Amino acid sequence: MTERARSGGRRASQVPLGRAERAGRLGSMLAGIAGDAALEALRRAAGRGVGDGGLLWNASNARRLTETLADLRGAAMKFGQLLSLPGDDLVPPELAAVLATLRNQADPIPDSEVRSILEHELGADWSDLFAEFDFEPLAAASIGQVHAAQTRDGRDVVLKLQYPDVAASIDGDVDNLGVLLRLTRLLPQDLDPDELLRELKRELVRETDYLREASSTERYRRLVAADSGVFVPRVHRDLSTRRVLATDRIYGLPIEDLRSPGHPQARRDEMGTRLLRVVFRELFSFRFMQTDPNFANYLYEPKHERLALLDFGSARSFPKRFTEAYFRLIDAIIAGDRTALAEQGERLGFLRGDETRAARGAFEDLCALFAEPLCSRGPYDFASSGLAVRVREQGTQVVSVHRLPRPPMATLFLHRKLAGSFLLCAHIGASVDCAALYAEFKGGAG
Repeated sequence: MTERARSGGRRASQVPLGRAERAGRLGSMLAGIAGDAALEALRRAAGRGVGDGGLLWNASNARRLTETLADLRGAAMKFGQLLSLPGDDLVPPELAAVLATLRNQADPIPDSEVRSILEHELGADWSDLFAEFDFEPLAAASIGQVHAAQTRDGRDVVLKLQYPDVAASIDGDVDNLGVLLRLTRLLPQDLDPDELLRELKRELVRETDYLREASSTERYRRLVAADSGVFVPRVHRDLSTRRVLATDRIYGLPIEDLRSPGHPQARRDEMGTRLLRVVFRELFSFRFMQTDPNFANYLYEPKHERLALLDFGSARSFPKRFTEAYFRLIDAIIAGDRTALAEQGERLGFLRGDETRAARGAFEDLCALFAEPLCSRGPYDFASSGLAVRVREQGTQVVSVHRLPRPPMATLFLHRKLAGSFLLCAHIGASVDCAALYAEFKGGAG
């Protein structure tokens, strides 16, 4: 086997193991944040304080939090990623901007740990399976890192290797993060941290089961098999285990590359259209959605001029009654039918039923804003719309001023996928006829 060694650049570091060590890292971070906040309070009392980022979440403390979560990886880092996903107002914008670096930032593990994982999962003779294996990871994220390889029989694959003890650290990490939330008041007062943490545990348990992800990937590949504009890589079961996932290697460009002047507007528009058609199919046809809107989960394949979809660890199903109610909600927004909108809003848990007229009006305005691309005639220019900012500002007002309930946790990942997809279209400068796309699904089409 030919081993391609690290070329340098990214620092390799071991994942902190054991509940005590991981709790100690979080405790040291909290102490630093508290000390910095106390110093800032003294400065402000003396009239020397500057900035408006709050006592806790100034730039220094935001970086301290981000660096600690990136070092811990696992559940801790995933927590930061969830807080920073596009389309949310869970944390202050200044903190969210720093946390956003967690989407693609993690130190890779040392080569010795890579070998240890492969030996444990694929056997002591794992190297005999490959003609080449690159120890420089293509990507390093919260739960695992990805390596390129070529098998003895000529298959070009990528192997996602799960960091040591990630699954075992979930309960301890999430419980410690609960302490962080309560001490720092990181979340809005009306959001139940216990509910969020329970959902985080469930999500992480799902994502650390790579056999489950393999099945989700295969299911999704079958669902889009007839769509020549979308591609999902094959799973290689003979190289996959609960902690190693092997799939085809895709030679594509990061979806963000479409922003460059070398790509014509028509290509950006086409890729944006394909992306949103897939999202609508996920919700209204498949009732099975990949709910992580991380930009790194999308590639553009120039050779085939198609969109490649990656990472199905967070894929989840939606019951038919939910998707039908959501469809009727959108129909009511487009038609301006307030009675139907209120009915579906209560059915989905967005309204309690005892709201004031002003609160109902604010909810209607927020829905209309979120559905603005679907209500526009012709191509909707996401890049110039400022939609994400306007939705965030309006959403904050709806919750803080009118005291409407936070959307139920069941819709959290759905809304992040929708908002993240809109944001991605804006990021690549795509204009998409969303109304025409949505019309494809009338009567169960799509």
